[in-house]
Amino acid sequence: MKSITIKGSERESVGKKATKALRNAGKVPCVVYGGEKPLHFSADELAFKKLVYTPNAHTVKVDLEKGDKLKAVMQDIQFHPVTDRILHVDFYQLFDDKEVTMDIPVRLQGNSPGVRNGGRLLFRNRKLTITALPDNLPDFFDIDISKLKIGDNILVESLLNDEFTILQPDSTVVVQVKTARAVIEVEEEDEEGVEGVEGAEGAEGAEGAAEGGEAPAEGAE
Repeated sequence: MKSITIKGSERESVGKKATKALRNAGKVPCVVYGGEKPLHFSADELAFKKLVYTPNAHTVKVDLEKGDKLKAVMQDIQFHPVTDRILHVDFYQLFDDKEVTMDIPVRLQGNSPGVRNGGRLLFRNRKLTITALPDNLPDFFDIDISKLKIGDNILVESLLNDEFTILQPDSTVVVQVKTARAVIEVEEEDEEGVEGVEGAEGAEGAEGAAEGGEAPAEGAE
């Protein structure tokens, strides 16, 4: 998996005043968990651009001024509710012999013949959650849809690999092609039309039978 380097400075104070001062200076307070103790540091907000504003998944190399370097993955991020500025980022430290859980994006490759024939492509799961050792983390799940016809689907079970574990059930649909709604609606309207004609004819026949049945009784009197 591709990695992004974020250069930062270890924080000596983690109080509210110090945190506010960092944000006013264009810095983002961060914490790295998973080691012997939490590591608090700050980095320029612009340093997170390629990590946050992308659908891709990345690991992170935290490079501190004192010379400390460590590998991590982003676990949580907080944004300002009005300005959308980054307020805080949590990381989880990576170790070569310790599995980590990450959301991996799914990419579709090719063109579906089912879509060309009027079907609808439904992208059910754009990310899949996996557990793997850091060196086995994939950048993407690439899925070929060039053979997907109307009614076909691709399940998680077709993406299983010995290098990682997918946490979604094997029967989870990742992508499928279904009949277009417009076609279904037309078919339903046609069926309703036939039923309507048959129903009307049946009703008229019943009324005629009832009227015909009453006539002899009147004549008999």
